[in-house]
Amino acid sequence: MPDATIWHNARCSKSRQAKVLLEEAGLDIEVREYLKEPPTRAELDALLVALGFDDPRAVMRTGEDAYTQLGLADADGDELLDAIVGNPILLERPIVVRHGRAVIGRPPERIRALL
Repeated sequence: MPDATIWHNARCSKSRQAKVLLEEAGLDIEVREYLKEPPTRAELDALLVALGFDDPRAVMRTGEDAYTQLGLADADGDELLDAIVGNPILLERPIVVRHGRAVIGRPPERIRALL
């Protein structure tokens, strides 16, 4: 069983930096390439709990074109979660989960709170 899971996008420099921090800490990590394997609604619900967030917008990249194109500015929580499932590019990255807690690694140094 891995020590931590990183929700990772290899094209993102912050995500790459966070992955290096985890590796340098000597953790056995699971790399979840969420763009290739989109999250389920249940996984997103669990992720929000681990992050301590009630509002799905807190884990969304609201500057993405898909956010505007889907008209999500006035969407409710269920609509936002469904949008992330269908368009995983909307999920903020990186997110690191360890021992039932999670942080958004922006900046990547924020993940040190989980180490």
